Amino acid sequence: MSIRTTGVGGGQKRAKWRPFSKAATLLVAWLERVDPGTHRRIKGLRLVTAYGIAAMLGAVLEPHQAGIGGALSSLAGGFALWASVSEGQATRAASSRDLLILCAAAAVGAVSMIGIGAMLGLGAWLRPEAALITGAFLVGYLKRFGTLGAGVGSQIYIGQLLAYCAALHLADIATAVLAGVIAAVAAIVPRVLSGPAERPVSLPISGPLELVSPAQGSRELRMGLQAALAAFIIVLLSALFHLEESAWAITACTYVIGASAADTLDRVRRRILGTLVGVPLGLMLMPVAAHASLALWLAAALAMVVYAMALPERYDVACGAYAFTLMVMLTATGERSTQLLAARAWETLLGGAIGLTAAVLVLPLRPQRKTST
Repeated sequence: MSIRTTGVGGGQKRAKWRPFSKAATLLVAWLERVDPGTHRRIKGLRLVTAYGIAAMLGAVLEPHQAGIGGALSSLAGGFALWASVSEGQATRAASSRDLLILCAAAAVGAVSMIGIGAMLGLGAWLRPEAALITGAFLVGYLKRFGTLGAGVGSQIYIGQLLAYCAALHLADIATAVLAGVIAAVAAIVPRVLSGPAERPVSLPISGPLELVSPAQGSRELRMGLQAALAAFIIVLLSALFHLEESAWAITACTYVIGASAADTLDRVRRRILGTLVGVPLGLMLMPVAAHASLALWLAAALAMVVYAMALPERYDVACGAYAFTLMVMLTATGERSTQLLAARAWETLLGGAIGLTAAVLVLPLRPQRKTST
């Protein structure tokens, strides 16, 4: 009798844990399908590590000057995180070189934002976010110089965006430069330790960007012009209707511009889907923010690992993971205004729509591959 009872109890315990075991099996199968060999997972962990090291070093070295707040920590963390995303070399030496260049580009972007913002503040009717137009152009145009060029353009824009969000002034130029130095150290150390466990990023499936014709200029130039025009339209709308989070709309229109109008349409669709899923999931965690801040940071870290895994091939999943991370981090840092978070969400969608319109109507691009002669 005792043996039979034990057997029944054991069967009940196995039945109790069976759903969890099945879920774990499905999760492992999905990970292997999306990321065979664990290379992207390792890169995702590196992104989180670089951000954490940079943010902590920034907090330790924070000068605590008037008007600075936590700018050094947030700048350094952002520089290191997105430099690690853009870097795609195979060796430690090449990766370290690119990470140094990318972090320097982010610092240059932040300094340019401070300078242009100061000039725009001298009585001009344009708001300071108009400086982001230059970064939006470089995101598209510098893709003509390959993976590193695309990363440099993106880092310049990110540096501008972070400096704008931190409301930096001329007196804060040293803070931006120091953030670049901290970010370079924080990004290079995890890459050196990860070593051969990572592989370089693959080339875009659509093939290299090419010249449409000598008279029309390069495809990358047209992409830059499309992004800059879309950003300019958002700046005008912000001046007329006082958009609360126009910088997020500019960011959306900048990064949805693809190598063709069809590619842009696909990216906009995927970005909208990701945003519509990621933002509500992040907002659902707001009630526990005051009681489980550590859990929120862990959830954000896990979402960034998913972002790194999905980015090359599943832009919708990557956008959803990033939108979730953004909402969680804003909540964890004390920003819990539902109105502000909603404004960032809908203005992101607005920016994507304006970017798509610019890609379709202004110097539209068609998919084009080189043909053998």
